[in-house]
Amino acid sequence: MARKNRDELASWDEPAPEPVFCPICERVIPEDQRDEHHLVPKSKGGKKTVLLHRICHDQIHSIFTDAQLAKKFSTIEAIVEDPAVQTFVTWVRNKPPSFSDSAKESRQSLRRGR
Repeated sequence: MARKNRDELASWDEPAPEPVFCPICERVIPEDQRDEHHLVPKSKGGKKTVLLHRICHDQIHSIFTDAQLAKKFSTIEAIVEDPAVQTFVTWVRNKPPSFSDSAKESRQSLRRGR
């Protein structure tokens, strides 16, 4: 039992991990809500990633096709400037960091179904 207490004390000395903020909604991203977003989709040769809230990541892919992301929306700045993303950010910004919801079906998947 004493050993457990020493282990617990040792963990108190460790600094808390730095919070990670979503560049889309600017909220802290809980560890279980972190998604890596390829700024240029992997299908288009992209390699660079950024951490986003899962809900923000899903929303980006529901708004834009991979071709749009590769050509016009390959930076966070370009994504955040889009009116549909701004509407989403206004809505989600007031939600707790752990909030999750289903994004609407993507334009890309809608086109595949036709």
